[in-house]
Amino acid sequence: MAHEILNLSLAEARATHTSVKWTAFGPEVIPLWVAEMDARPCEPVVRAISQAVQRGDTGYGWGPRYADALREFASDTWGWDVPAGRTTIVADVMIGVAEVLREVTDADGAIVVSSPCYDSFHGFVDMLHRTPVDAPLTAQGRLDLDAIGSAFEQAAATGRRCAYLLSNPQNPTGAVHTAAELTRLAQLANQFGITVVSDEIHAPLVHEGSYTPFLTVPGGSTGITVIAASKAWNLAALKAAAVVTGADAPFATMHDVHTHGASHFGIMAHVAAFTEGRPWLAQLKRELDENRRLVSTLLAEHLPMVRYTPPDSTYLAWLDCRATGLGDDPATRWRTEAKVALSPGINYAPDAGRGFARLNFATSPEILTEAITRMGAVVLSASSPG
Repeated sequence: MAHEILNLSLAEARATHTSVKWTAFGPEVIPLWVAEMDARPCEPVVRAISQAVQRGDTGYGWGPRYADALREFASDTWGWDVPAGRTTIVADVMIGVAEVLREVTDADGAIVVSSPCYDSFHGFVDMLHRTPVDAPLTAQGRLDLDAIGSAFEQAAATGRRCAYLLSNPQNPTGAVHTAAELTRLAQLANQFGITVVSDEIHAPLVHEGSYTPFLTVPGGSTGITVIAASKAWNLAALKAAAVVTGADAPFATMHDVHTHGASHFGIMAHVAAFTEGRPWLAQLKRELDENRRLVSTLLAEHLPMVRYTPPDSTYLAWLDCRATGLGDDPATRWRTEAKVALSPGINYAPDAGRGFARLNFATSPEILTEAITRMGAVVLSASSPG
């Protein structure tokens, strides 16, 4: 299938992209690190923003239209009835997560995560001055519910209000949590009085299995979800997100001041994506599906010692590079020697992430092929005698 969205050449991407992904490491580096796509934009989004600028519609945003668009998309796509009156529009997903965590945990409370997890989870726990507690994923990248139960018991024993920060679907492994796993998680959270805060930014990007909103599982009504169109439609520059609280969550909506951070353009863009951008998303997912399989082919040819399972969601490949001989931080070796930037695995799990790297395959097959070919040449050179 010819790509229509993920089809930029390396020269075109370098000439047209000025975001952090393409500028942080210099023009000689192929960037496959931060989670933004090299994608041609969704036309309804382009039209919405362009027309707004042309008519001078550059004021403050109006959150209710975002909530309505999300509710319609969630109902049509997942059969999820987003609770009316329990949605707050915020600046972006992680700012929303941080403010929710500030609200539902005590200043000396614990926040449990399951590493390897999105690297910003670690940073935001640190920024909030909460106590980090890790309940690592299993070797298969699934939620380890026994470890989570032990972590919840440890956190609850402090007598402080504590939370669990969930990545659903999971970044960086791409795991899609099952309804059974999430139901058991909710049971444990309610048993120990832990509030589940679920980052569901990758929900529209599921390739295998079924995405289950945490708030829909039995017992999940005590949790809080933060979700946006930004990852699926490549809208990181257009800031907006929604905090959705379960019927039995600690609060119904956040303070009105939190709505002030959402960009008017961000709200417009996300609404256009949810309402008119579904054909674009369907095409994107077909191309991502091809790319996640292309990664398998390229690794088998150029890096057969790297262990990789095509992710069930996201556009992120979690690579076990421990057999490459590149040490604990292969991403840095590849950036300096192959001029290919991946994200270091230690960012996602400081100990268990040693020897791992995260690769963003939301780019053209041309760029993927060039990058992995370069990476393989470095390993071949490092293993050659003399």
